[in-house]
Amino acid sequence: MNRIRFPSLFPSFLTSTANSYTQIFFSNSKIFALVLMAVSFFDFWAGLSGVIAVMVSNTLAYLIGFNRDHIKKGYYGFNSLLVGLGLGVYYQPGLQFFIILGFASLLTLFLTLMVEGVVGKYGLPFLSLSFLLGTWVVSLATRQFTSLHVSERGIYMTNEMYSLGGQTMVNSYNWLTVLGIPHSLRLYFTSLGAIIFQYHLFAGILVAVGLLIYSRIAFLLSLVGFFSAYAYYMFIGANIYELSYSYIGFNFILTSIAIGGFFIIPSRWSFLWVILLTPLISFILTSTQVVFSIFQLSVYSLPFNIVVLIFLYSLKFRERFYDKPELVSYQQYSPEKNLYSHLNYRARFGKAFYFPFILPFWGEWKVTQGHNGEVTHKGDWRHAWDFEVVDEKGNAYTGKGLQCEDYYCYNKPVIAPADGRVEEIVDEVEENEIGKVDIEHNWGNTLILRHTDLLYSKLSHLKKGSFKVVAGDSVKKGQVVASCGNSGRSPLPHVHFQVQSTPYIGSKTLDYPLSHYIRHKENIFELRSWDPPENGVIVSNVSRNQSLEKAFHFIPGQKIRLEVNPGKENEHNLLWEVQLSAVNTTCIYCSKTNSRAWFRYDGDIHYFTLFEGDRSSLLFRFFLGAYKIMTGYYPNLLVKDTYPIHTFNNRLLGLVQDFTAPFFLFIRSEYSLNYLGMDDRLTQSGIRLRSLTRASIGNREIKKMECEMFIGTQGLEQMIIYEKEKSTEIKVAIS
Repeated sequence: MNRIRFPSLFPSFLTSTANSYTQIFFSNSKIFALVLMAVSFFDFWAGLSGVIAVMVSNTLAYLIGFNRDHIKKGYYGFNSLLVGLGLGVYYQPGLQFFIILGFASLLTLFLTLMVEGVVGKYGLPFLSLSFLLGTWVVSLATRQFTSLHVSERGIYMTNEMYSLGGQTMVNSYNWLTVLGIPHSLRLYFTSLGAIIFQYHLFAGILVAVGLLIYSRIAFLLSLVGFFSAYAYYMFIGANIYELSYSYIGFNFILTSIAIGGFFIIPSRWSFLWVILLTPLISFILTSTQVVFSIFQLSVYSLPFNIVVLIFLYSLKFRERFYDKPELVSYQQYSPEKNLYSHLNYRARFGKAFYFPFILPFWGEWKVTQGHNGEVTHKGDWRHAWDFEVVDEKGNAYTGKGLQCEDYYCYNKPVIAPADGRVEEIVDEVEENEIGKVDIEHNWGNTLILRHTDLLYSKLSHLKKGSFKVVAGDSVKKGQVVASCGNSGRSPLPHVHFQVQSTPYIGSKTLDYPLSHYIRHKENIFELRSWDPPENGVIVSNVSRNQSLEKAFHFIPGQKIRLEVNPGKENEHNLLWEVQLSAVNTTCIYCSKTNSRAWFRYDGDIHYFTLFEGDRSSLLFRFFLGAYKIMTGYYPNLLVKDTYPIHTFNNRLLGLVQDFTAPFFLFIRSEYSLNYLGMDDRLTQSGIRLRSLTRASIGNREIKKMECEMFIGTQGLEQMIIYEKEKSTEIKVAIS
């Protein structure tokens, strides 16, 4: 008979339990979970009640069929945990109590689902609202239960300390008690412990240590939030002992962490709002205490819930200043990761929301007039480009240049800069003689393409009779639409290109960048992204290399087999798989280390965007080494990019950086890739790339890694990783 094992019945049970503890502080740190669990057992029966409540809530959530991911992250457990801790502190243990605790956990679970449904439709978190409702309902109801008895634990704290660790614990507690810790700091620590219903200094110190290990920014925010409140109470002459009542000053701590670094990107603006919201928390704290005292109930975390929810909801109505402060779009459960990833994404893809346009031609052309031109391109029409073809000497024509046919660009194909639909065509303007212009037909033969709502592109001075499309046709990016001409106000053959928001011939221009292009200068190539080409430069679209495209255009379902250090003592094999998520994001997955390297490919460039998992793994080194690869080959091309600071740096210096990160960064984590050579131009293979991953402070290098990659006709064939004077050789086969 097959035995049903609990891990198969309820996968991720331990993870969901641990996360139920750390969700109280918006974390998923396992170390912090152990600290909080240990502190909760300073009152044994309270700690046990908390564990039971979490297990009941998570197990029932799983068996009923609620969202597994939410269970795993602790969303459905942490409110029940708080209810269990609160009831466990207040009541004496016994059979009746634990039965009531089980049903209280079930009630809190249902309340959590209800609150999630109500506030979730507004895009808001449910926080600890269900804990409040559950605790108040059970507290009022149990006053009528004669079999329950109020606990006397915590009245004689010395006895409690002795039961925990004997005379040594008592001596440590007494030493902390007589130690000259300022009243404000003592109140801060005790308020931290009160978050998990442990009302003494020692518990708060341990929670502070766990908070510091989890996040330096969260720890700093807890100090800013609490001591802003303390200073505010002193300044206005309010009753400072209000913060000592059940130590509900923790509302300021939780609000500061939530607003300052979890739901909002940590910055000087988030810290400013933490301070500005302090009086609001105080108003709600004082007023609700007056009301709830009538029913002999504590307000617990009600002020924190109200202030966080109304503030986050208010931010949804902004019409400008979206970055002051800026909401977290992808939650990583760490203020540091939220900040560093946000800054890196903004630097790498900050303009990627633009509709991607390429240059409207093949080959290398020169920008003969850019934005704010000397002759035209002025005023409302200043954001446009004129392009011509020139030779090595900078000449635009051959011979005497008296005929249109003498010009290199004349009759060259003009291509669609992006997918779209032909909105309008003008094709009856005759070609000009060289040096003459047609003022009556200013734009000459013109093509207008519609790409999206309020986004059009215009190509002008085209050759009469050269159009390959008609109005209403759909076109693809790179499709030939006409030929370069010399019509309209055009003394010399060239292509005029602009982006505009309306579909008319004379529409005003938009200041709009191009997605990717290559800038040429004396055999030096530079990749430019989301940038408008400036006057006088030679530019071209990215010309894809077949071998590079095969190597770095990873397709879901592909298997990547690696032989690591072949022929050496530490030889071993690995298997990676390219996977597609439910929301159509792609990653490379290593089952051995349970790690994922997420990536995107836009047709010209492969980017790694996020790594999750084991940072000692080979997949992490591949993530670093192939962080950004352009699939066109240009000799000695140097591609540059930046990593999130927490991805690659010195660990000790990184901890220091965490404290200052919301205000200024002193560490740089940079990536560079050099295209060293191509052995076989016929098959476009035998390509050698070398990347450098480097962390530095100013000009001082603090950490580095190098990676050589060899690309053959079958794609990526070999890598060598150099790190700390050691090298790792890898043979690669993709199928």
